[in-house]
Amino acid sequence: MPQTALGLRAIRPWLAILALMLVSACTPTNLFVLLEDDDGKVGTIQVKNDAGSQTLNQAGQATGLDRAGQEPVDPFVLEEEEIRDVFGEALDAQPEPTVTFLLYFQIGTSELTAESEALLPEILATLDARKAPPRIAVVGHTDTLGDASVNANLSLARARTVRDMLLRQAVDAGLVELTSHGESNPLVPTADEVSEPRNRRVEVTIR
Repeated sequence: MPQTALGLRAIRPWLAILALMLVSACTPTNLFVLLEDDDGKVGTIQVKNDAGSQTLNQAGQATGLDRAGQEPVDPFVLEEEEIRDVFGEALDAQPEPTVTFLLYFQIGTSELTAESEALLPEILATLDARKAPPRIAVVGHTDTLGDASVNANLSLARARTVRDMLLRQAVDAGLVELTSHGESNPLVPTADEVSEPRNRRVEVTIR
């Protein structure tokens, strides 16, 4: 079902930007542009008033009107350079997307699997690419195999392993928040005493 813009509003999660300015002489003064989401998906919005409506469903598609009560113009496409020229400041002010990495562990230990340890360069590259100092949440988990109190300590040890790995790469300790959930928050729900590799994990979330 299309989202509806009543009057002059910006629509999210599919980023529709409203600007009270001209892109060119033939472009409406009050402009709506639909942009793709962070994951590359494009939704649908409807720009509507009492005079009529237009639906946008392609990245870069735009519509608008010059004055209140006027029917929105037929959709047209703005080039990326035009969008950047008009909305660059607004786009730059958007928060950077949250990125989460899942790191998995050997059964019953705080030792990363080889595949997960190999993700460290990608995590560091993500941190380096941030325009502002990031917030890094490191959260430890276990599966339900073993005693719950032991798993509580194990999940914390796993989180500390990942935190220390980041600190050894010169990540500021003040940016890292450390927590653990033991076996209480499984990625894959299971019965008690079940060995599930996907639950033996640390989640690293970069905001």
